[in-house]
Amino acid sequence: MQRTSVLHADVHGNVDMDFSGFVVQGLNGLAGASSLFLVAAGLSLIFGVTRIVNFAHGSFFMLGIYIAYSLVEHVGRSIGLALSFWWLLLLAALISGLLGGLVEMLLLRRIYRAPELFQLLATFALVLVIKDAALWLWGPEDLLGPRAPGLSGAVDILGRRFPSYDLLLIVIGPVVLGLLWLLLTRTRFGTLVRAATQDREMVGALGIHQRWLFTSVFALGCALAGLGGALQLPREPANLGLDLLTIGDAFVIVVVGGMGSIPGAYVAALMIAEIKALCVGLGTVELWGMSFAFSKLTLVAEFLVMAVVLMVRPWGLMGKPQSTPRHGGEAEAPLRLGGRGQLLVWVLCGLVLWALPLLTAQSPYTTVLAIDLLTAALFACSLHFIMGPAGMHSFGHAAYFGLGAYVAALLALRANMPMELTLVCAPLLTAVAAAVFGWFCVRLSGVYLAMLTLAFGQILWSICFQWDNFTGGSNGLTGVWPSPWLADKRMYYYLTLALCGLSVYALRRMLFAPFGYALRASRDSVLRAEAIGMNVKHLQWAGFVVAAAFAGLAGALFAFSKGSISPDALGVSKSVDGLVMVLLGGVQTVVGPLVGAITFTGLQDTIARSTDYWRAVLGGTILLLVMVFPQGLAGFVSSKLQARFQRGHTHAQRQGGTT
Repeated sequence: MQRTSVLHADVHGNVDMDFSGFVVQGLNGLAGASSLFLVAAGLSLIFGVTRIVNFAHGSFFMLGIYIAYSLVEHVGRSIGLALSFWWLLLLAALISGLLGGLVEMLLLRRIYRAPELFQLLATFALVLVIKDAALWLWGPEDLLGPRAPGLSGAVDILGRRFPSYDLLLIVIGPVVLGLLWLLLTRTRFGTLVRAATQDREMVGALGIHQRWLFTSVFALGCALAGLGGALQLPREPANLGLDLLTIGDAFVIVVVGGMGSIPGAYVAALMIAEIKALCVGLGTVELWGMSFAFSKLTLVAEFLVMAVVLMVRPWGLMGKPQSTPRHGGEAEAPLRLGGRGQLLVWVLCGLVLWALPLLTAQSPYTTVLAIDLLTAALFACSLHFIMGPAGMHSFGHAAYFGLGAYVAALLALRANMPMELTLVCAPLLTAVAAAVFGWFCVRLSGVYLAMLTLAFGQILWSICFQWDNFTGGSNGLTGVWPSPWLADKRMYYYLTLALCGLSVYALRRMLFAPFGYALRASRDSVLRAEAIGMNVKHLQWAGFVVAAAFAGLAGALFAFSKGSISPDALGVSKSVDGLVMVLLGGVQTVVGPLVGAITFTGLQDTIARSTDYWRAVLGGTILLLVMVFPQGLAGFVSSKLQARFQRGHTHAQRQGGTT
């Protein structure tokens, strides 16, 4: 059903907004801002003190609404909702906070000294575990809770009905903001939190017990997320998709407001919620004979706001520029070309891959899985190219994988272009788009760079998701088949093997070329690189474009192997998969992304076919790997081999000296 607009347009296209509709939509925005603020405030607190980008924060929001549902249904109805409803919501928030404290003590406390990206990987694995735990406890169906006692009706505002419960939510946001301000400015705990936010190392040097400070802050942040979820029980059903949906909005609000700034989070929540409410209120508007569906902008409005804010004020509305760490990390061993032993290993791997279709002729699915592994490996290598040597962390790299797939599909379906030519055009056009987005992205660093890549990725996803006439909308594009001579999956496998093999080799050669070493130098020390005449931003821009081009090629190969493409290929989950592949293998190793892609894709396929709770098993496996191999699988093996080589070399020197 088409939404009724609160606007009226005259024959010239001028818009006259109905005042009562404007007021009601503004109130809707205020109610939504309170819910967003509770989640974002907790995330901002956690990041400010622990410096952990907690990807699992949305899971505690989801747990809050599920726990509140169980308490209300099993406890509240037995003793009376009128007396217990509000206390049970607070209890749900408290339980969420206690669970967060346990997670911090049992898991995160062990990886505080690990690189930030490995902490992100651990919290992502936690998302998978919590999602399947919720599936096991509450089932897959949406669970709708009761109306709030005494606030189940609506009030008249300028002739329009407005839910009474939403008026309460409007009040809760400023009240929580005031309580947090008092906690952070009028208590010793707040003083320690603010001090840790400004200089965590100095707090430790003063003898403050950091462990309990971190645990209490993490528990408080999770309790706020749980409270935000519990308060949504009368408004929306509990479902398993709330975790990822919520964490995306929370990240945007924290970054727009400024990392670690609670007032900034509230201002950002207000701004984004009001913009989305206004878009919903506008609906579909006819202007000058053209229809503008403003309601569709709600899928991407927050990311548009974030992109604009980060390009104008990179540290957010009320944030501060990130300070340089007091102590740098350990120097890494220089990249070295492999010797004859490694060359022999590469040749053997190539022979095995060439013979794979012949050895598995009785299992056609193995060939299909091998094609998926090859495209995943190329995608992971392209992401590693900017993460490892260039030090640019991208949360939206899947945008270029999906863009390459869509370009290839559209050229084949709309322009009747031969598949062979689309495989040339797709990465080139993807590189052109990356040149535009990358020009803005490389001007930022750290978390802000990652979030801007996420914003651009979500903008592209929204375009593909909603442009029904051109991209097929949510259904995507089908009938994207390879040329007749590649109809046999084995022939297509050999083409994929050749192109992916050559692409990985090209990326590897660039890593050991002057361009690769220049990227590494600009990552390790921007000031020194600029002092010797390097244009750091141009180098990073070029690296960004190169990585996007190879990701586009991987996407094009993926589209023809599946025969279709959907907006999921550009989504956040695909970008996270790429991050997991790179981190599992090891960021600072050349073969790391290959090992990570094979491990992750193989585990995902094997576990998904063996159990309904494959996410929990996969997440637990990732957690185990993170705890045991903090450098990644390939990084662990490389460090062990290097240590063994050094011991052998030292022993040989001693023997020579004795002789």
